[in-house]
Amino acid sequence: MTDYKQLLKQNQDAISANGSHWGEIDAEHVTRMSLQNRFKTGLDIAKYNARIMREDMAAYDADPEKYTQSLGVWHGFIAQQKMISIKKHFGGDTKGRYLYLSGWMIAALRSEFGPLPDQSIHEKTSVPDLIAEIYTFLKQADARELRHLFTELDEARAEGNEIREKAALDSINNFQTHVVPIIADIDAGFGNEEATYLLAKKMIEAGACALQIENQVSDVKQCGHQDGKVTVPHGEFQAKINALRYAFLEMGVEDGVIVCRTDSLGAGLTQKIPVSAEPGDLADQYISFIDGEEIKSLDDVGTGDMAIRQGDKLIKAARLPNGLVQFRKDTGEDRVVLDCITSLQNGADLLWIETEKPHVGQIASMVDRIKAVVPNAKLVYNNSPSFNWTLNFRQQVFDSWSDEGKDVSAYDRDNLMSIEYDETELSAEADAKIQAFQRDAAKGAGVFHHLITLPTYHTAALSTDTLAQDYFGEKGMLAYVKDVQRAEIRSGLACVKHQDMAGSNIGDDHKEYFSGGQALKASGEDNTMNQFG
Repeated sequence: MTDYKQLLKQNQDAISANGSHWGEIDAEHVTRMSLQNRFKTGLDIAKYNARIMREDMAAYDADPEKYTQSLGVWHGFIAQQKMISIKKHFGGDTKGRYLYLSGWMIAALRSEFGPLPDQSIHEKTSVPDLIAEIYTFLKQADARELRHLFTELDEARAEGNEIREKAALDSINNFQTHVVPIIADIDAGFGNEEATYLLAKKMIEAGACALQIENQVSDVKQCGHQDGKVTVPHGEFQAKINALRYAFLEMGVEDGVIVCRTDSLGAGLTQKIPVSAEPGDLADQYISFIDGEEIKSLDDVGTGDMAIRQGDKLIKAARLPNGLVQFRKDTGEDRVVLDCITSLQNGADLLWIETEKPHVGQIASMVDRIKAVVPNAKLVYNNSPSFNWTLNFRQQVFDSWSDEGKDVSAYDRDNLMSIEYDETELSAEADAKIQAFQRDAAKGAGVFHHLITLPTYHTAALSTDTLAQDYFGEKGMLAYVKDVQRAEIRSGLACVKHQDMAGSNIGDDHKEYFSGGQALKASGEDNTMNQFG
C-alpha cells in the first residue's frame, strides 16, 4: 500500500502546480479516493495476484502445511461477503485464501438461457463478465473499509490524539486488500485454440491471474462428475495450453498461472485418433489405451470399422453408434498420469485430477507416479459437493476397520448414511477424517490448493429454504428477525448496515468532496441505519 503522507504530498504538489485553476480540489480527498481505488484496471489485478499465487506456490514447495483454499462464488456480492468474513475472523489476513469461479455455477445461475447443465452451452462472455463483477465488489469492499479508517483518522485529529492518529495511519498504510486471486474456469476452451485464446484474453483483462482448462472435447463437454466424458489427444490439449500462455504474455501477465485438468479417470471415450510419427511417441501412447478386438483376417473387418495398429498387432477399435472410440476400462489412472506429466512438461503450472470420490490414498497413488517424473508437481483439488462426503468417509472407516479385523457387525455398510449412525464411534472417526482431509491431502498427495466448486449454490438454497419454511409458517416475521437480523447483529456482520454495504456513505463522501456545503447527504439523523449503532 502506498504511504498515505507521501501520496498526500504528491497530490498537494500536483494541485499547487495548477494554481487557482484547481483551487477547489482537496489533496486529502484525492488521496483517499486514490487509495480506495488502488487497482485501476483488471490487468493491474491479474499482475498483482499472479505474483501472490507464485509466492504461495513457492511457500508450499518449502512447506506443504502452507496449502491454499477457496470457495466457489457465482455473484460479486457473495465473493465480497466471503472476503469481508475472512478478514473479520482471521485478523484481517487473506493470505492463502482465494476465490474460485465455477463454469458449473455460471451455467446454472448466470446464463440468459436460464439454468443450464455444465456443458459449455452458456454464453462464454458471461465468464469474463463475472470476473469483472467480482472484482468490482471486492474493490468496493476495500473502499468501504478504508473509509472507516479515514473516519478514525479524522476523529483522532479532531481530538488532537496523536497516538490514535498514528494508529489510524498505520492501519491505512498496512491495509490488506480484499482483492485476492481468482482461479477461473475456462471449461474446455469454448471452441478451438483460437477461441480459447480470445476468451482467455478477455478473462485476463477482467482480472483473472489463473485459468483452469480441461482436456475434454469442447463441443461435447460434460460436468466432471457425470457420465459421457470425451477427452482429446494430448497435441490438441497442448495447443490450448499454448493459447493460454500466449494470452497471458500478450497481456503482460508473465506470472499467469495455468491449471490443467484431466478428466481421464472418469472418461472412457475419445473423438479423435492422433497421428503417430514413431513408435512410443505421445500419440502412440494415447493409441495404446484404445479398446478393441485383434484383427486376424480381413473377414474380421466390416464396413465402417476402424483398424488401428497397437504395437505388433492390429485391432478393430471399439466404437459407439455415434462414432466415438472407447478406451479400455482399466486404463484411467495410467491416462491421468500421462496427461499430468505431459501437461507439466509443456506449460502447465498446476494440475487438477477430477476423481469420483474424496480419497487421499487414491490421489496420492497417482501423484507419486507423477512426481517420480516431475518432482514439484502440485494439484488443485475439487472438494466437490457432488461427493456424498458423509457416506464416502464412513465407508472408508468401515473398510479400514474391517481390514484391521475390528468388529463392524453393528454397522450396515450400504446404509451408513442413516441418522442412526450419527453419534457412533465410526461416525466420529469419519468426521475427524473429513476435517483433516485437506491437510492430509496437502501433506501426502501434493494438493497445493483445495477448493469447493459449488458451496454458495447450496448455502443459498439451504438458507432460503429455512427462511421460507419459517416465515410462511408459524414464526412469521420472527423468522427473519431472530434467525437473520438478530443473528447478523450478534455476529457483528457488517451487512446488517446494508446501506453502508451498498456504498451510501462512500457516495455521501463524494458528494461532500464535489459539492461542499451544498451536498445533499443520506446519512442524517433520520437514517434508520443509526439504529444499528
